[in-house]
Amino acid sequence: MKLVHGNRVTLLRNGAEFFPALLAAIDAASDDVRIETYIFADDGAGRAVGEALKRAARRGVNVRLMIDGFGSRELAPEFVVDLRLAGVVVQRFRPERGLPSFRRSRLRRLHRKIALVDARVGFVGGINILDDHSGHGRPAPRYDYAVRVEGPLLAEIYPVVHRLWWLEAALSGKERRPGFLPPEVHPGPAGDTTAAFVHRDNFRHRHDIEAMYLEAIRGARREIFVACAYFMPGWRVRHALMEAAGRGVRVAIVVQGWSHHRVFQHASRVLYRALLDHGIEIYEYGSSELHAKAASIDGRWATVGSSNLDPFSLVLAREANVAVYSESFAREVRASIDHEIHHGARPVRRLLWRRRPWIARLAGWVAYGCARLAMGIAGIGRRWF
Repeated sequence: MKLVHGNRVTLLRNGAEFFPALLAAIDAASDDVRIETYIFADDGAGRAVGEALKRAARRGVNVRLMIDGFGSRELAPEFVVDLRLAGVVVQRFRPERGLPSFRRSRLRRLHRKIALVDARVGFVGGINILDDHSGHGRPAPRYDYAVRVEGPLLAEIYPVVHRLWWLEAALSGKERRPGFLPPEVHPGPAGDTTAAFVHRDNFRHRHDIEAMYLEAIRGARREIFVACAYFMPGWRVRHALMEAAGRGVRVAIVVQGWSHHRVFQHASRVLYRALLDHGIEIYEYGSSELHAKAASIDGRWATVGSSNLDPFSLVLAREANVAVYSESFAREVRASIDHEIHHGARPVRRLLWRRRPWIARLAGWVAYGCARLAMGIAGIGRRWF
């Protein structure tokens, strides 16, 4: 990781804090707006962001939007046409064609969520362009995080976003200009926070996010707090967590207690027994849909981003996290996760978990077997387990 000094990093909780900040930044844009997202929905949040993008394009701002071809497959063509007519340049990352498949190439999705405005402000996190209440049918809003970034760290983010845009445009035949010229970005200091931009692609940075977590976990001395929507870490991360707990570190993990993806949830629960036996605390979040991907370690380091601790994020998808070396920020993330533990989650008790009915244990192992089979077809099973 390249550590960059002189930043201001602000934690944004849920869409209630994220969307007003994003809309204000877009409406203040004078030159350039770039957005990448997995899901762009035609709901209240999506329409508000869409209108802001159209307003920016009409006043002469260069607006580029990249949406994932699978995650945003339900976005109506009319919605996209309306954006394009206003001057917004829209690309779909790997548009879906044909029947669904477990082929590795089909599973390489754009899962990161990044917004950049005028080389002045950026947003990185796990929040899609999607209403907090869309799709999960619960009264409480979806539990998620993003960060607002100002300062020199933006110079690390812009080339990554530009590179993917240029690559996809070139592959689709829409980019005919020779050469590769990332934008000139030289933001000055905006604060006193040290941070790093850590991303995963399928070339030079395939293991960067996993390595980031491993380094932080192995260096923990007091506590590890993790909130993770989809939790099925590979053996390296599992062993690191168990070794941390073995040397007296408190390890608390918040995972989904309610999920659309029931097979994956049952499969991930197979890992509980070994983790609980090593003294790791597991909490299942039930107030709403948990979509967060964040961690805080020892009150000095924290990360927020789009990457889960599962094979989709750490082996296949394009992801992006911000790692922050700041006691105040790490304590804020830790306090937020701890609040959700006490107000929205229930603990998984070790002895009760070991006494589950046989049918529940069988369902877990069947789901785990299905997950291993799917990963094997995708070519990642042996390395992961």
